[in-house]
Amino acid sequence: MSLIRRVWERIRPVSKWQVAFGVTAAIVAVLVVVGGAYAWEYSNSPAFCSSTCHTMPPESAAWQKSPHARVSCVECHLGRDIISTQVTRKLGDASHGIRYISGQFHFPLYAEAMLPAREACEKCHWPEKFSGDRMTEVRHFENDEKNTGVTTYLLMKTGGGVKREGRGFGIHWHIENQIDYITTDDLLKQSIPWIRVTDSTGKQTVYVDIEKPLTSDQIAKAEKRRMDCIDCHNRISHKFLTPDQAIDQGLALRRIDATIPSIKKKGVEVLTTPYKNFDEAKKAIAALDAFYAQNHADYYKANSAKIKAAIDYLKTTYDELVFPTQDLSWTTHPDNIGHKNWPGCFRCHDGKHLTPDNKEAIRLECNVCHTVPEVLKPGGPAPVISVVRADEPDSHRATTWLAQHRTVFDASCQKCHDTNNAGGKDDSSFCANGACHGTEWKFVGLNAPGLAKIFPPPVPRRGDPNVPPKAIPHPIGGSPDCQLCHAQTSKVRPYPVDHVGRKNETCLACHKPAVPAAVTPAATTAPLPSATPTPSTKPTTPAPVAGAPKKLPANHAGRTICTVCHTQGVGPKLPADHANRADGTCTACHTMSSSSAPAAGATPTGAAKPTTPAPAIRGAEKLPADHAGRTICLACHAQGVGDKLPADHANRTDDTCKACHPSP
Repeated sequence: MSLIRRVWERIRPVSKWQVAFGVTAAIVAVLVVVGGAYAWEYSNSPAFCSSTCHTMPPESAAWQKSPHARVSCVECHLGRDIISTQVTRKLGDASHGIRYISGQFHFPLYAEAMLPAREACEKCHWPEKFSGDRMTEVRHFENDEKNTGVTTYLLMKTGGGVKREGRGFGIHWHIENQIDYITTDDLLKQSIPWIRVTDSTGKQTVYVDIEKPLTSDQIAKAEKRRMDCIDCHNRISHKFLTPDQAIDQGLALRRIDATIPSIKKKGVEVLTTPYKNFDEAKKAIAALDAFYAQNHADYYKANSAKIKAAIDYLKTTYDELVFPTQDLSWTTHPDNIGHKNWPGCFRCHDGKHLTPDNKEAIRLECNVCHTVPEVLKPGGPAPVISVVRADEPDSHRATTWLAQHRTVFDASCQKCHDTNNAGGKDDSSFCANGACHGTEWKFVGLNAPGLAKIFPPPVPRRGDPNVPPKAIPHPIGGSPDCQLCHAQTSKVRPYPVDHVGRKNETCLACHKPAVPAAVTPAATTAPLPSATPTPSTKPTTPAPVAGAPKKLPANHAGRTICTVCHTQGVGPKLPADHANRADGTCTACHTMSSSSAPAAGATPTGAAKPTTPAPAIRGAEKLPADHAGRTICLACHAQGVGDKLPADHANRTDDTCKACHPSP
């Protein structure tokens, strides 16, 4: 009670004005605290950034559709930290407001001083966490009348967990390891000519762009940046789709009906055309209604509502892709995820970032970060994704493999891969993968002049690369030596000039036999029209012979390649009316004789008997190993393509060769 009495005695002399002042001061203090807290929260809200601050509408529109739509702006731009640190950072950002009020800024706007990812992203995300492979499905629609749907499947190798899990692969390897780089455009970081990797033992490896090398002085003075999440995920919250991506998305989500003829092509056209303002753009998009009414009248009459819905979607999409007052569109802000519309991964993984000795490169293989894409078109087979290749040869593990493999393409590729239409885009084989080889990767540096000096470029293919090479019109043996007949100096059928320098084993990588070696067409008794029997001696003037065609000699049993001899002058030449006949048609008229085969060394039926028959030679040389399975000896050795026949071998047949020269 004494304490209360003493307090009362102290405040009793206070005047009512002093009381009023004290109460007012208390109320003001409360209001200041409450108002300051409210102002702090509001200035940190997305509403303030998108509405009150009128320079951010594009970023706000993109943010609302991003994976971070529930994350406020300041959590990334100020970071999750104690309030004193946030206040300090916000006072530093006050310069943006001053520049905005005074008009001292330029469009388009870019984030010039983002927090390091370790102070922003990694407050929520944990790069050291191991993440398993993730299936990714990319839906695309072609620019044809049917808007043909194409789906690409691949597994993304996120990886991570190096320190904790003992794993050292995948995309997150870039964050768990120390990577420093120099960029020549600090704002967008699209040019990176110098990279240094430091491993867990402290060993450093430097990679340099051989097309843009920096001097020692430039490297010493340049700022070395530590690679972090934002170097790749730079548009994670403010992504601007391209018109192609936006329409693919609309078709995939059925916001646009895929049955509308050529809607993909027409939609991309109207969205990519530059316009002066929104009104002009909306009129151009609305004009699609008249286009379909005029050019697709029947479809328009039955489906006008679908077309109008597509037009509405395109108008909304244009509002999200182009901001004329801000000089901003999908072309102004690079997206470093991927490597198709922007350099992205290829800023470093372009094949031309090599060590100073040119022996190692920053890996460019597709399967470092994801599996080889599997492309599925309507009616195609189900995709089969190979997660791990245990049989990968040592050559594929070289860091320079992707630059080299174009120069060492040979028959060995066929042991693992289908090489039909190599370089094509019809998805008919591994080498005609439309998602890889069928795409022009404009940011890859494999065609760099400097790289060509280190790895000589391959001999260019003849003609259109999408047209399959001609098929081999005859069967082939087990170990074919194509260049015996097709070498540049061959008298049979030399290969074209652009094949000079190609090795024999590369022939079958492109050219496939059209006639199986073991197939012999069934004989028929009815002759083909204008059929002429094979004469036993070379006629002076070929002419049709009436009656049934002559039987084949007995020593021709099992032969299926007739034109190789009878068009080259090895045997009797074909009559004029037999021109362009294929091997398979010969036995349709000329059946086998019933007589037995002659002994070794004998001449064919009807052939001129040699004046001095050559005896069989005992101990004659065996055929070379690469001649295994060959049966037509005279096609080469009587023409000078291989070793010429000795004089005492005149008039010997293919069958007599095997009597003396055994197979290897």
